[in-house]
Amino acid sequence: MSVIAIIAALLLEQWRPLVERKAYHALLARWANWLEGTFNAGESRHGRIAWAVAAAPLVVGSLALYWILFWVHPLLALALNVAALYVTLGFRQFSHYFTGIQLAVKADDLDRARELIGTWRGEASQHRTKEEVVRLAIEEALAASHRHVFAVLFWFMLLPGPSGAILYRLAGFLARRWGGQGAFGIFAIRVHEAMEWPAVRLTAIAFAIVGDFEDAIYCWRTQSANWADARIGIVLAAGAGAMGVRLGMPLAYADGTVEPRAELGLGESADTAFLDSTVGLLWRSLVVWVFLLAVLSVARIF
Repeated sequence: MSVIAIIAALLLEQWRPLVERKAYHALLARWANWLEGTFNAGESRHGRIAWAVAAAPLVVGSLALYWILFWVHPLLALALNVAALYVTLGFRQFSHYFTGIQLAVKADDLDRARELIGTWRGEASQHRTKEEVVRLAIEEALAASHRHVFAVLFWFMLLPGPSGAILYRLAGFLARRWGGQGAFGIFAIRVHEAMEWPAVRLTAIAFAIVGDFEDAIYCWRTQSANWADARIGIVLAAGAGAMGVRLGMPLAYADGTVEPRAELGLGESADTAFLDSTVGLLWRSLVVWVFLLAVLSVARIF
């Protein structure tokens, strides 16, 4: 039934994307701000208490509702799973940026592509070369597909009902929200890191399976630790190796500063063709995930 919920939620999002996510984020932000103001006294134990208070109503409440609905009728529980995945999954959260950049680059409208990648990354990008725009678009797509799709699906299948998907997205939100609050945010960061540990590796394995397996594993093992965020470095290195493209590398900004970034991947420099390769990699990986989840679901029955 979980696989049916996943397929239904993905189809629903493709048909009618959820455009009002800002409303949910605003509610969560107010809740997180209230908890921080109430519990933050500068110690890590206060962060643990605040995290538990933030998570318990959503995670425990969703799980309790799932079992109640399942007791009434399994189709009601299925509908709850679909609704939860519809909110927590986010293929269309990033695909419109990527598609826009893809179309702009193919039409030689570099100014439009620069505008879109700048909006996506939240930075001025009018000085970017075509190769940089393509490279950054691929990096953002690979990272976003992990955060908004593959990791959500992993935790959804691992924990009962919709609790896993909700917990993963909430853990990421609280880590970003409280991560800069000193000792108070340490627990939120650690929970998110613990949830990311298995998820990034399964995402990387999926990329390796549907792409160049040997290069993907080689890049993962030799390059990912050099990335600023080693967890996302695993995803990016494996994706770059799977496609045979070079990502990363230092970036210059409009103010003259240079961000030192490790080189990821092997093979050719990023060009227009690799935008199509990225789309293919992500969809093939998604098919592999759904297939494996279906096999696991059947195995549970028997």
